[in-house]
Amino acid sequence: MHRYDAGTEVLAEAVMSYSRQRMSYQDVPLDAPLTAAQLRARAGQTITPQGLGGEKALRLFGDVLAQACISTDHPRYLSFIPCAPTKAATLFDLVVSASGLYAGTWMEGSGAVYAENQALAWLAGLAGLPETAGGVFVPGGTTGNLSALVAARYQARLDRKEHPRRWAVAGTANAHSSIVSACDVMDVDFIGVPVGEDGRLTGTALREALEKSGHDGVFAVVATAGTTNLGIVDDLESVGAVCEELGLWFHVDGAYGLAGLAAPSVRHRFSGIERADSFVVDPHKWLFAPFDCCALIYRDPTVARAAHTQRAGYLDVVTDGAAHDEINPSDYAVGLTRRARGLPFWFSLATHGTQAYTDAVERTLSVARYATERIRHSDVLELLHEPELSVVAFRRQGWTPQDYRAWSDRLLADDIGFVVSTTHAGETVTRLAVVNPETSEADIDAILDSLV
Repeated sequence: MHRYDAGTEVLAEAVMSYSRQRMSYQDVPLDAPLTAAQLRARAGQTITPQGLGGEKALRLFGDVLAQACISTDHPRYLSFIPCAPTKAATLFDLVVSASGLYAGTWMEGSGAVYAENQALAWLAGLAGLPETAGGVFVPGGTTGNLSALVAARYQARLDRKEHPRRWAVAGTANAHSSIVSACDVMDVDFIGVPVGEDGRLTGTALREALEKSGHDGVFAVVATAGTTNLGIVDDLESVGAVCEELGLWFHVDGAYGLAGLAAPSVRHRFSGIERADSFVVDPHKWLFAPFDCCALIYRDPTVARAAHTQRAGYLDVVTDGAAHDEINPSDYAVGLTRRARGLPFWFSLATHGTQAYTDAVERTLSVARYATERIRHSDVLELLHEPELSVVAFRRQGWTPQDYRAWSDRLLADDIGFVVSTTHAGETVTRLAVVNPETSEADIDAILDSLV
């Protein structure tokens, strides 16, 4: 089963042929989900005592299973936050899987860790953090946010002579759902901070909410740099200033939006990010890496290392024997075992250069501005919020939730696009998340024209 033989060679050729064909599509298939009953009828039982054989299993995947998955790299996949990896990143993902890498420790994966750290350093530099900043690539923003808050609480426990009965994190209702989830996992309280009509968290509102709550256990504040629903960027400057004054850890969830740091046209929106004690940004969202890849970066990585390093006899050789500059990525987040998930991102950066990334992000912003202007001048469409980044939320006047659902289903069934509804302040609306540089003005026209 493990030996490379003639059968493996045939399978390797088949897999490479499939991958090459998929990547060479000029028109990426959108595809659509099937019901469980439909999949049982078409795929049948795939796990058997004798096995199907590699070629048959691959055909089953390509002919049935893959076609029951919506292609996130389709230029008209505009729901949620899409994933549009470069071809270089996708190809190198194959290399990572084929290379037998373990990237949790320097001892076992120093070359991979070195490369990942250069990609992390580029991101930290964009944010204006010191050269000593660092971190780790984790599966996604949920793990990244949780890990950062664990480090924040660890620091608070060291700093405070008296510990509160309950620890707490402050943020807004606009914060990603993973923040409340992280609080639940950590068994800490979440203090909601009201926002104004623009949806932004401000330092003034933060201070008032903390004073009003009377909670003495707040150890961290989470601001958002590009909310998932509307793309709102909090007032990082004023929030960071209050955190510094009160001695609170300042964490920024920029899973989607902080990629905008690479674009001069919107860089000013993130003023204050340089104050952050930690932040996350997902290259698998707006920085053209494949799933799963979230960069978690700390101003002072030594705090995270102290909070997360796991101790065991079999780990002494890597935890106690590491030199000062030998970084073990597993010391900086929840989790010990890890793949080198940052390498495809690094390879794409190394291949194309950072200017290409700036150009690609600016291109998506240009298309989002085009969509904004089309909606602004429509008789039946209305902007919900003035876009700050590349998420454009709007309503179709006179529509019910059922109308949005029927429209969305029709778009997918007709192979036009994948755009779903969302809700804001109790109202059903829809949104376009433009993070794929292949998305064109013509794609926007096709979607918006279907609404009138």
